[in-house]
Amino acid sequence: MIERSVTYPVELLDGLASVASSSLLRIAGAFREVLEPVVAHSALVIFTEDCTGRPRKKAGDPAIVEGITIAELDAVRQRTPRGPVTTALADAGPHAGRPTSAVIAGAERPIGAWLADTGALLVLTDPQGPIDDRLVGALWEVVAAGIRQQVATAAPDYLRDSRAASSERAGAIAELTDAHATTLESILAVTRSRQTSAEDARAAVTEIASAAMVELRAVSDRDRQLAEEPVARAFARLREDLRPLARFGGPEVQFIEPPVDGRALPGEVAHAGRAIVRGTVLALVEQSSVGRVRVQWDCDGSNLLIGIRDDGPGELTVDTPSVQQLSARVAALRGSLDVQATPGWGSELHVTLPLDPPPATQTRADSAAALTEREWSVAELAAGGARNRAIAETLTISENTVKFHIANVLRKLGVASRVELAAALAASR
Repeated sequence: MIERSVTYPVELLDGLASVASSSLLRIAGAFREVLEPVVAHSALVIFTEDCTGRPRKKAGDPAIVEGITIAELDAVRQRTPRGPVTTALADAGPHAGRPTSAVIAGAERPIGAWLADTGALLVLTDPQGPIDDRLVGALWEVVAAGIRQQVATAAPDYLRDSRAASSERAGAIAELTDAHATTLESILAVTRSRQTSAEDARAAVTEIASAAMVELRAVSDRDRQLAEEPVARAFARLREDLRPLARFGGPEVQFIEPPVDGRALPGEVAHAGRAIVRGTVLALVEQSSVGRVRVQWDCDGSNLLIGIRDDGPGELTVDTPSVQQLSARVAALRGSLDVQATPGWGSELHVTLPLDPPPATQTRADSAAALTEREWSVAELAAGGARNRAIAETLTISENTVKFHIANVLRKLGVASRVELAAALAASR
C-alpha cells in the first residue's frame, strides 16, 4: 500500500490535481479514486461545515453512504485530533491517537479519520492494510483547503446546488422522524408487556422518552447550526475578508452593521453575500480615484439586502465584466442586482437575495429526488415486489416503520399502489 504511493508520486499528484478541479458534487468520488491505491477502503465520507447545504460528501458502499448520519460524523470528529500526527504519536505506530472504530450507518465498524486545519473531517470505512497517516493527512489538507476555496468563491453551480439542498431539509426531519418512530415503538413495547409492573413500565418509559428527547434536540440543533448562519456573524466574517484590502493601501471600507437580531441566513445566501461584496469591492477599486467604499447589509425577514457605494468616477454599469460575473451568482439564487452610477459622483450597487427558495411545481422526477435515502431504500425494495416483512428484515427496521415510509413515498410521488410506484421510480431514473 505505502510502497505504491511512494513508487508512483507523479500519478498521485496527477490524481490530486484532478480532485482539486472536481466540483463539490463529485469531489468525494474523485478523492476516493486517488486514495484507493494508497489504502483500500469500502467508503469515503467528507464532513465539512463549510458546505452548509450538503455537509456530507460520500462515495463507496451504498449501505454505508446512504445510512451515515451527521450525528455519527459529529461523534467521530469529537474524537479526532486536528492536523498531522505528532512525533510521539508517530513513534507509537501508524494511525496512533486517532479513532480506529466508530458507529457508522448504525453499526460499529473499523475506520480511519483525519481532521484538517479547516475543521473538515475525512472518514475511510473498513481500511485495509497499514495506513500511511502522514501521506493521507497531507492529501486531505490539500483537498479540504480546496473545498473551502470553492465555497468562498461561491460559483453559481455551487449556489444552485446549495439552494436545492436547503429545499431538502425534510431529509433531516425524516431522520428525526425515524428516531422518533423507534422511540414510540419501544415505549409501546414496554407498556404492552405483561411481564413488567406498572411502576417498572413507568420508569422505563420515562428513561426512554427522556433519552430520545435529548438526542432529537441535539440532532435538530446541529442541523440548524450547519444550515444557517446568524446575519451578524456572517457580516463579521465579511469584515475579516476585506480587512487586508485596507491594510495594504486599498480604499477605506466603511461597514454599516446589520441588525444583530435579524433572521439567520441560509448558508448559501451567506456565502453568496460575502462573495458578491468581495467581487463588487474589487470591481469598484479597479476604477481610478476610489478612496472610500461603503458596505451595508440589512435583512427584511425575507431577503438579504446588500448596498455598496463608492466615491469614484461613476463609470460602473451592468455590462462591466466584473459586474456580469456577480450577476451570475445573484441569478443562481433568483435575486436581483441594480447598478446606478453618476459620473463624477460614484457608483452604487443594490443586491437582493431571497432567503427562501421559491415554491415550485414538482414533476414526478422532482418528487422522486425529494425522497430521503431511507425512503429510497424502502421504495426500491417495494417496487421490486418485496413485502413489508422482507423490507423490514433487509433494512433492520420494524414493519410499522416500513408502512410509515411507504405511505410517505406514495404521497410524495402522487401514486396509489406499488405498481404505480414501480412505474414512477422507473420514469424518474
